[in-house]
Amino acid sequence: MVFAATAATIVSGCVAERCKFSTYILVSIVTTALIYPIYGHWIWGGGWLSGLGALDFAGSGVVHALGGWIGLAGALMLGPRFGKYRKDGTPNAIPGHSITMATLGVFILWFGWFGFNCGSTLIGTDLRTSIIATNTTLAAAAGLVIAIIITWKWHGKPDVGMAGNGAIAGLVGITAPCAWVTPLSSVVIGAVAGVLVVAGVWFLDWVLHIDDPVGAVSVHGINGAWGLLALGIFADGTYGGVTGLLYGDSGFFAVQALSVVVNFVWAFGLGCIVFWVLKKTIGIRVSPEEELEGLDIGEHGMSAYPNYVMTEPFAEVD
Repeated sequence: MVFAATAATIVSGCVAERCKFSTYILVSIVTTALIYPIYGHWIWGGGWLSGLGALDFAGSGVVHALGGWIGLAGALMLGPRFGKYRKDGTPNAIPGHSITMATLGVFILWFGWFGFNCGSTLIGTDLRTSIIATNTTLAAAAGLVIAIIITWKWHGKPDVGMAGNGAIAGLVGITAPCAWVTPLSSVVIGAVAGVLVVAGVWFLDWVLHIDDPVGAVSVHGINGAWGLLALGIFADGTYGGVTGLLYGDSGFFAVQALSVVVNFVWAFGLGCIVFWVLKKTIGIRVSPEEELEGLDIGEHGMSAYPNYVMTEPFAEVD
């Protein structure tokens, strides 16, 4: 249940600051009732991909890539936020309101991922849990460090926000292979995830001009796909006899690559259909006035930060 909800929450980051709340609710219903469970069955419920030998231990594809690709469809259908792109097409950064809270969120996610990955053994007495926990934190740390190094070298300053995304990217990348790879491979997987998240954010922003406010497509979509491929490359055979490309099993890698393609076509394709239908019926974007004023006021009738809002003084009472 929580995995299904997680897939839906990933979409929210891609459509933030301009999507109608009613639209997001309807997309979440379709995601959790149709898109997620059917692909989940194909992998985890004895479906056709599982029959071919495809694996995904804790959901790099089933949860993260699926949510990221649906979110990509939403971002494309909605278009960018006002002020995101200048007249010459170059992106304009729209920073979040609190880097402190964003960083705290990263560490809460990092901690929660031990439940996400280790809990996917489905039994507390499986001693493989210790390897899974180690692999999980090593990949996250590697993703964070690599993202810091790249942004420091690129911009001359270490980017805290991108460092956080690097950590989550490492977590997403290791989610599928966490039980089947060595700790050293986990470092490599996390490091590649750190590169991919920085490259993905740049590519979406500068080349495709797709406005993804929190980098969710790069973190979850791209690195979810990487996690499935990484499993097909680095599985070492010590857990359940699963071996990847580096250990001579090219067939398993091919099946994982197929799973990546199916995941994208299924999630992105249905995501486009759902957002298109909603766009043609109830509409998916708030009015320009609501967007500029803030969705907290326009969609929910209250200010999220009342201490920072100027109000008229109370009228004198006779």
